[in-house]
Amino acid sequence: MTLDIRAIQAVLPHRYPFLMIDRVDECEPGRYADAVRCVSANEMQFMGHFPQYPVMPGVLIIEAMAQTGAIALLTMPENKGKLVFFGGIRYARFRRQVVPGDVLKIHCELTKMRGPIGFGTAVATVGGERAAEAELSFALGDAPEAEN
Repeated sequence: MTLDIRAIQAVLPHRYPFLMIDRVDECEPGRYADAVRCVSANEMQFMGHFPQYPVMPGVLIIEAMAQTGAIALLTMPENKGKLVFFGGIRYARFRRQVVPGDVLKIHCELTKMRGPIGFGTAVATVGGERAAEAELSFALGDAPEAEN
């Protein structure tokens, strides 16, 4: 399964400036997702991190990895309409800087589900070179009812 930006927005609740993935190249619901983030110099974080040497903050790379995992969870039919919350991060490592012009490719594989709690491993690469990796945990929850 592949998802363009409109399909991603139909699954994830995130919107600009916090939607961190641009495309999903492959997804097997409940197992894994492969996403792409095209890093642009026009992004807000580069106004302050760092104006003279723009580097994508590690926390945003981790968020992109978490959103990729959320795609793998939320494309499962039984999870349609739910929300995925960040449960935790373990063993995060940053191997190279991510800068404007880079294409960040993200693979997140779900490793275990225990009720509404999920676990996964994620790797982000640029040009085949590992940029970041982490073990992530997720908590599934119901979306609140919209008020009129």
